[in-house]
Amino acid sequence: MEAVKLSSAKMAECMKLISDPTRLLMMKLVSKKEYCVCQFVDMFGISQPAVSQHLRKLKQAGLMKEERRGQWRFYSMDHDSLNTSMIQLILAQIDDETQTSLNF
Repeated sequence: MEAVKLSSAKMAECMKLISDPTRLLMMKLVSKKEYCVCQFVDMFGISQPAVSQHLRKLKQAGLMKEERRGQWRFYSMDHDSLNTSMIQLILAQIDDETQTSLNF
């Protein structure tokens, strides 16, 4: 996908959204594979409603896709988002060791 230029307002909005460490790490995780809400609850050690709020914000911003399978919801990076190129550049700067500190 070719990089798309974003307005300064859209860029700032996206950066503000991923400035939260939990959301940033969620994006790093879903850039590689999909996860369900219950997996995030276990990994981050936070409540299901808190995880759902983070995921809702990322989904509303168009950064994540949601796929429903029965009662389960799985989340992955939306590679068709206009913000994908910028997000991937930022995520590439995060040490993969950060993920090992979670409760996998």
